[in-house]
Amino acid sequence: MAASIQLLGVPQVVLQDGTVVVLRGHKAWGLLAYLVAQQGAVSRQHLGRLLFEDAEDPLAALRWNLTELRRALGPASLRGEAIALDRSSVASIDVDVLRRGGSSEGVRLPGIGRELLEGMNFSGSPSFDGWLQAERRRMHATSQAVLHEAALARLAAGAGDEAVDLAGRLLVLDPLDENSQVLLVRCLANAGDGVGAARQAAACRELFQRELGVLPGTALGDALRTSTSTAVSRPATGRAGALAQIEAGEAAIGAGVLEAGLQCLRRAIVDADATGDPALRSRARIALGGALVHAARGRDAEGAAALHQALAIGREAAPQHVAAACRELGYVEFLLGRYERALTWVERAEPLAQDVAERARVATLHGSILSDMADYEAAQVQLRQAQAWAEEASDTRQGIYAASMAGRVLVLTRHLDEATLLLDRCIGEARRMWTAFLPWPQSFRAEVELLRGHIDEAADRFEHAFALGCQLADPCWEGIAGRGLGLVAAARGDADGAMAILLDTLQRCGRLPDAYVWGGAYALDAACTVAIERGDDRAAAWADRLLAISAGAGMRELVVRAHGHRARLGEAGAAEASRLLADGICNPALDVLLA
Repeated sequence: MAASIQLLGVPQVVLQDGTVVVLRGHKAWGLLAYLVAQQGAVSRQHLGRLLFEDAEDPLAALRWNLTELRRALGPASLRGEAIALDRSSVASIDVDVLRRGGSSEGVRLPGIGRELLEGMNFSGSPSFDGWLQAERRRMHATSQAVLHEAALARLAAGAGDEAVDLAGRLLVLDPLDENSQVLLVRCLANAGDGVGAARQAAACRELFQRELGVLPGTALGDALRTSTSTAVSRPATGRAGALAQIEAGEAAIGAGVLEAGLQCLRRAIVDADATGDPALRSRARIALGGALVHAARGRDAEGAAALHQALAIGREAAPQHVAAACRELGYVEFLLGRYERALTWVERAEPLAQDVAERARVATLHGSILSDMADYEAAQVQLRQAQAWAEEASDTRQGIYAASMAGRVLVLTRHLDEATLLLDRCIGEARRMWTAFLPWPQSFRAEVELLRGHIDEAADRFEHAFALGCQLADPCWEGIAGRGLGLVAAARGDADGAMAILLDTLQRCGRLPDAYVWGGAYALDAACTVAIERGDDRAAAWADRLLAISAGAGMRELVVRAHGHRARLGEAGAAEASRLLADGICNPALDVLLA
């Protein structure tokens, strides 16, 4: 009889007839949760060391707990020398639905937002406890992402009251998350409750000032008054007028004239809606959503709302428009470090991407997500394919972007000669075609020189990247280059200067609610390293913060590095946790660090 497994909240296994199977002991639940999270089979020896290190006979303890699980899952399950959960014999698993199902399914889960294996403590198994804490953070972050996505989808469908309810549920999970506050204000405003939206915005400002000592960014005020389809001047009429506005808006934004371009795109939406053509209505919203996400910093929430509208319309329109909307929504999730949801959008986009240019964009995003998650080999497969498709499509900018992300992987895995060749080509092409992107490959090229011990050359490259990033007011570019300048100062023996630079960098990385989360975590990792070497009292708090960010997102290598920092600070069990969590990450640089 197929069982449903619920691991969020108080765990239970429910049989098809409604019978709830009670498992004896926490370890059986811990074993089940670990097997659910694995992609393949796990050796008995590994499971014994992980969960039963305090037992006199770990393998015997494992056998008892496997027998306990078979009472719930069936006598033929979980057998062999390597243990894997056969998902085909299970009706449903709530964490699988949360991670990779549709948001409309996820929000109906009874355990959404609740802790994985709620109320259970595994302090006697420190290695497993380290894994579980990271997994709990990831599930919490995924619950937030699913609620956020569902609220935007209901908002796009015109179900304002449902959107408000979902946004309210989201805010309960983390009242200090600025994106959640902005979403609730936007939902209230769009539902016609202007007074409620204003009150929520005022309460948010008061809360942030009291708890964080800062005020929220401009996106909160924008949410009070922004309507995606509101034109700021009288629209033209007809299909030709809508197309002309889209082309004019995209051209203006490409030339750096942002507000004029956004005005054209808002007018295009009104014109397109007047035609009743689903393809044109979808295309106009994708143009505006993409512009808000890529060009208008700090306005990803508004961009995502436009993209959800495009997706709702696009079900009646051309597949390439649905693919583009899914890709852009995946990109928003990627920036915010919500990788499970980002991969869900990518999987929706891939079969719909009909032309080679769109396939290049989707593959670049896919590879970038996998890279952030430390699945480096799979990332390179996607990024190499993206470069080939971009070349076939004669899309130079997409080729630069894909190659730069591949170059980043090569730097992270210390394939420095290959990284040099690839990044030098990126830099040359960016100088000719895309100056605004130059700080990204330039910073990783500088890191190559720093790793080789060429400190002065690294400093020159980082300084150039940082200066250009500041001119562009891009927190991502400022952050990646500022991190490098801090490490240059540390390499020159100026620990105080390095710390000052890295503190400034962390502020720059986080000044917008939709900044690239991986970039901020990468800078925080460097700050932890320098702080520990310097004996800075803030090192422990920063290591904890790095663990919270990276575990919540699923940045596996940075989770390992966070535990490594905690081990160097003397925390019991942290070294064992770092080695356990490094299993399956193919990175020679990480192997050296853990040796």
